[in-house]
This record gives sequence, structure tokens and C-alpha cells, in this order.
Amino acid sequence: MNVPLSGRKAPLHNRTLILTQFAMLLAIEAVVCFTPLGSIPIGPIVATLAHVPVIITAILLGTGAGAAMGAFAGLFSLLVWTFTPPSPLVAFVFTPFYGLGTTHGNVWSLVICFVPRILIGVVAGASFHLFTRLKWKSGFGYGVSGALGSLVNTFGVLGGIYVFFGHSYATVLGKSFNVLLGLIGTIVLTNGVPEAVIGALAAYAVCRPLQKYVKRNPA
Repeated sequence: MNVPLSGRKAPLHNRTLILTQFAMLLAIEAVVCFTPLGSIPIGPIVATLAHVPVIITAILLGTGAGAAMGAFAGLFSLLVWTFTPPSPLVAFVFTPFYGLGTTHGNVWSLVICFVPRILIGVVAGASFHLFTRLKWKSGFGYGVSGALGSLVNTFGVLGGIYVFFGHSYATVLGKSFNVLLGLIGTIVLTNGVPEAVIGALAAYAVCRPLQKYVKRNPA
């Protein structure tokens, strides 16, 4: 797969190839979002691999493409949580179209569902672009960009839940709101940190070899 260097505008004759690459990554995104391959239930939150194609897209194809892939990830997540929620108890925080008793989602559900996933692409792509300008030639830039992209999603989702649905979320879990912050901290450790490690490893293992290949075999 011939991937254009991140941060450079692709020549006109390469745009079809770039769209093809994006489509391939979008297909992978759909697989991890719509099949059990991409979801790992851990307690009330589901650890997901949906951030990985977004990170790879952002690093290989640029920040804009990464943000677009993040938007697709948000859309796929909305569909999953609306029609086949992996944890129905808390589905309302991700979709305004699903309710549990008197507890329903609202417009902030859409914010939680879309914004953090879009920011995966923005942060991963912008971070990698910065590291490239700093001429960091080791794999550090790849790994850190992947980890930062994943962490912005973790903190965006969990922070949104706490700010917009804190009391309702605690109620459906049978917890006091006073302990919710500690519960969220535990989720960061059990879900967010492993997802960040996966994001870093994927960025290093996939993106670095492809970038080297492109430099040796320019289009």
C-alpha cells in the first residue's frame, strides 16, 4: 500500500489512491465497530479498538483525513449504541435515541459520541506533524501520537459523561455521585491506559514501516 507522507499535499494523480486508502481504512473501522472483534466489555464501559484506524489514518493521510475518520467512528458508534447497545444500562450517554425508563439521552449524547472521536484524528495527526517538523526520526513520534490520540478520546468520553450525565450515570449504576469521579478514574486505568498502549503500538507497528516504504518508493 503506497501511502503519501503525512503533512504534504498529494499530487492530483495520487488523490484517487488516497481515497482508496481511506476507503480501506474505513472498511477496517466498520469491522471493529460493528463486529465483536473491536469491542471488549469491561464492567459498565466497553473498551474499543475503534480508535486504531482513526490514528493510523491521521498519521498516514493527515489530520483532516483523521478527523473525517473520527467522524465516521462517531457515526458507527451512534448506530451501535442506538440499535444494538453492548451495555444497555448506559447507552443513553452515547445516543439520544435510546432510553432506560425515565432516563434518556439528549444532544450532549451526540457530543460525547462524536467530538472525542473526531479529536482522535486531530490530536494524533497534529502531534505527528509536530514531531515530523521537529525531525524526531525515532519511533517516539509515532507511539506518542497514537497514545495521545487514544487518551483524548478516553478523557473526552469520560469527562463528557461526568459533566453532562454525572448524576444519571451514577444512578443507573447504583452508585453515589460522590464516588463517580473515583469510578471514572478506575475506568481510565483499566480501559484508557490499555487502549492508549494499543494506539501507540499500532501507530508504531503500522505507520512507521509504511512511511519508510514511501520514502524508498515515491509515487
